[in-house]
Amino acid sequence: MNRVHRVAFRLAGMAVAALLLCSRVSGMQVKSPASPPAPQTAAPAQEEPTQQEDDQNPFAPEPAGPLPAGMTGSDVNDPRANLTPGLYNAGETSMGLKHVLLLKKPDAFQLGAVDPDDPKVGKTIGQLGIPVPLSKIPKPLQLVIAQLAFSNSDLAFQGNHLFQGNFYGVNIFDVSNPAQATLLTSMVCPGGQGDVSVYENLLFMSVEMPNGRLDCGTQGFPPAPPEPPPVAGQEKGKEKGRRPPPAQKDRFRGVRIFDISDIKNPKQVAAVQTCRGSHTHTLVLDPNDKNNVYIYVSGTSFVRQPEELAGCSGEAPDKDPNTALFRIDVIKVPVAAPQEAKIVSSPRLFIDPRTGAMNGLSNGGSHGSEKDKKPADTDQCHDITVYSAIGLAAGACSGNGILLDIKDPVHPKRLDAVNDPNYSYWHSASFSNDGTKVVFTDEWGGGLGARCRANDPNKWGADAIFHLKDDKLSLASYYKLPAAQGDTKNCVAHNGSLIPVPGRDIEVQAWYQGGVSVMDFTDAAHPVEIAYFDRGPIDPKMLVLGGYWSAYWYNGNIYGSEIARGLDVFELTPTKFLTQNEIDAAKTVRVAELNVQNQQKIEWPAQLVVAKAYVDQLARSQALPATRIAALQKAIESAESSQTSQGKLTQSNLTKLKRMAPSLEKSAATAKSPADASRLHALAQILKQPAA
Repeated sequence: MNRVHRVAFRLAGMAVAALLLCSRVSGMQVKSPASPPAPQTAAPAQEEPTQQEDDQNPFAPEPAGPLPAGMTGSDVNDPRANLTPGLYNAGETSMGLKHVLLLKKPDAFQLGAVDPDDPKVGKTIGQLGIPVPLSKIPKPLQLVIAQLAFSNSDLAFQGNHLFQGNFYGVNIFDVSNPAQATLLTSMVCPGGQGDVSVYENLLFMSVEMPNGRLDCGTQGFPPAPPEPPPVAGQEKGKEKGRRPPPAQKDRFRGVRIFDISDIKNPKQVAAVQTCRGSHTHTLVLDPNDKNNVYIYVSGTSFVRQPEELAGCSGEAPDKDPNTALFRIDVIKVPVAAPQEAKIVSSPRLFIDPRTGAMNGLSNGGSHGSEKDKKPADTDQCHDITVYSAIGLAAGACSGNGILLDIKDPVHPKRLDAVNDPNYSYWHSASFSNDGTKVVFTDEWGGGLGARCRANDPNKWGADAIFHLKDDKLSLASYYKLPAAQGDTKNCVAHNGSLIPVPGRDIEVQAWYQGGVSVMDFTDAAHPVEIAYFDRGPIDPKMLVLGGYWSAYWYNGNIYGSEIARGLDVFELTPTKFLTQNEIDAAKTVRVAELNVQNQQKIEWPAQLVVAKAYVDQLARSQALPATRIAALQKAIESAESSQTSQGKLTQSNLTKLKRMAPSLEKSAATAKSPADASRLHALAQILKQPAA
């Protein structure tokens, strides 16, 4: 791939700013995690930026400054630090992960242009409705903006099907054989960012950009007319800030709903409009309501004018108590009649219960520029992860991490809120399977900057791991990709999911061009990396947008949504950090659907392979003497080898295994760590009554 084509993804932050007028992620932050957010009375929202500030690229490359006192950076001696560049021929390295397959993006999801003067570039930009004349956009940036319109985004799974969102639509793959995954169909339906989720015969898609149309058309809308000159004596940009694009009756920003009964021919059956569009959304299932599903809509973009959608207001709360800011939207979807989907509530999650002020949470100020250090209201959630089995949700809400009670999914209630001066933008969240920990991510730099360099602090752009007890969050530690990345690799914490290894809390996670990292956070105070995969930068001389948007485990494999390249498939391989028995035990967990932001409780079958995983862990932690470990291994191996032709265990072996359980229960009572106590107890339960 020549240099001109690789330029296509460069400085996509400028494209985002121009396309979406989205939240200014460079300025988001917060206070100490140990302290609750300070109460506030109703106050005007943050001052609008000047035209000069708005025109600046918030993701422009910044040199890494000196490390703050007490912080460390990333390892320049890691094998990932100096990989050779390339789009499809970059150098690769891995530990504990085998790269199985790369499926390149389909032709329909490629711009098909390598030259800024190609007519396709101007045509694509024109369809996006950018309120800036083409003549005022630098030529290289024109190609950037056009290519961004075809970027891959998030993933969802159902049965043998994988759904990959894209700013231009969605691609559906057959992953019945992951090593030979194939494209089933591509559905062109622009509007970005195209995050997807799936439930039974319904597919949901987030739409936020102003080129989204009700009919999924690719033509977009006519560009906005030039802004009028400022009034005499008035600074340009101060009169009203940037104007939204002209109102259009056919514009769509919100959540699309498709019927996928015919998987190769999805049909749109509903399109629920929202005031800020849908940057992301979360599928919510109510255990007490089988007839409906709910969608939590997180909007982070500009508020559309009421002429386009009645009732929309972007005013500060002191000027308009019905502002579309400082809330999420809840959509109710009747499963049997999805065409009747509608917004049923707009919860004010950031309200101060003592004063009633809807802008009751503030980030408290962050690191960075003087502007960044000033407190800013939290008026949006980027992502919400629900865990219906425990009735809780974790919201990553720009300046705060929040905990929600979702037992009544239509009316979620905030239970706790935390913030952290090390965090720039609270982006996403995951629970541990037992619900005692929450992992939040910080998307410092918006995912469009190099934030994993040797001098970038290991607490900035990292995961923050919190203990969760009695509905309160308390900070335990941070985890950041340990390998130093170069100036031309956009890198920061992004989307991930749990890997169902019994007895451990393990998460696989995307780090954009930092690759894929697998973290063990069983000990919340000491998270460690146990596997990884990485490629060299797309370009060696300039930062080019690419890398993994998401990396998720699904039914035995890890799938990575690569922004620029396509879809990657991986397998875990045994190392000193993870045994084959643990990998095999993880593969015993099968789910019919996976929407990662709708977290499911993991349950393991009482199979001997799961027991062997626990024994390996007890050996690793030295929780039992070597002689007892050997005896357990011998007994389990003997039981497996003497199974009947029907796969059943013999009575003598069942009796032998059952006799070992009481001593394990006794050892659990005196185990040196809660993790080992849990493993011993779980192992004893399997040995009492192992499944075939």
